[in-house]
Amino acid sequence: MKTLARLIDTHCHLDFENLARDREGVLSRASAAGVARMITISTEVEKFSTIKAIAESAPEIYCSVGTHPNHAHEEREFSTDELVALAAHPKCVAIGETGLDYFYDRAPRDLAHRVFRAHIGAARITGLPLVIHSRDADEDMASILKEEMALGAFRPLLHCFTSSLALAEAALALGGYISFSGVVTFKNSQALRDIAKQVPIERMLVETDAPFLAPTPHRGKTNEPAYVADTARLLAEVKGIEPHMLAEITTNNALRLFDKMPPFAA
Repeated sequence: MKTLARLIDTHCHLDFENLARDREGVLSRASAAGVARMITISTEVEKFSTIKAIAESAPEIYCSVGTHPNHAHEEREFSTDELVALAAHPKCVAIGETGLDYFYDRAPRDLAHRVFRAHIGAARITGLPLVIHSRDADEDMASILKEEMALGAFRPLLHCFTSSLALAEAALALGGYISFSGVVTFKNSQALRDIAKQVPIERMLVETDAPFLAPTPHRGKTNEPAYVADTARLLAEVKGIEPHMLAEITTNNALRLFDKMPPFAA
């Protein structure tokens, strides 16, 4: 199968054990698949030292800083100012992942909301994009995003999108981006593909969320950045364009959103 040139996996977790134990192989296979860069995403601020060390270890790796909503009750509340200070690291290109998860509902909701709003404040101050996890929380997510945007602009990204068209439209209306993972390739994800068809291509990103959610035809395997190419090919089909065009457009979108990353050399 033809390699797609210069894809960016905008969301993976290279610190998770099943990727960390073979990082050299993961990076080699990503390069062979045309994945030129990847962003390893923070889920616990207390482990940011590990995340930033991974980003420092290879030129193609960048990172974020943030507390996943399912960990909000497991670590102390970091202030907006603390997040801003950590995000000054030269390879930190985003705030998050943060957000709301009412499927697992592990953190008390008032705490989850406070943590989310602290991250929004950091995204607003730094100008870095806000990587958002939203699961079964569409109404509250849309409400908080609208409330906070009224207080000052920030740049939202709904990652691993599996929510409603209404939430996608709310985020897009606020200038946000929508990122699709391998879930969009699953046989039972026609409704999600229908939403992807309606998302403006200039606001679309691709990701793996590795090591989770390996796309077809890799279901059942550990997901890894190389597999973002399979998601890109499916989205190209949904959009009715050639895969190399989808790769070029989503890579340009990623560079525009994660603009702390330098552009590729000509």
